[in-house]
Amino acid sequence: MNWIADNKDWIFSGVGVMVLGIIGFFVKRFLDKEKKQSGQSIASGNNSNNVQGGNDVNVTIGDNNVRR
Repeated sequence: MNWIADNKDWIFSGVGVMVLGIIGFFVKRFLDKEKKQSGQSIASGNNSNNVQGGNDVNVTIGDNNVRR
């Protein structure tokens, strides 16, 4: 107990820095996620088919169940 009382400044200052770092990490991650979602754009020309996906996109061309 005496050791904790003697070293409380550096123990709790480290914890405080860690907590602020974690909060900053999540705030930055949240702000970066908003930027990515709002920054999408797509341009198309005549007779073109365009597909735009924000995250995971699966594209299937043709029907896999058709016998040839």
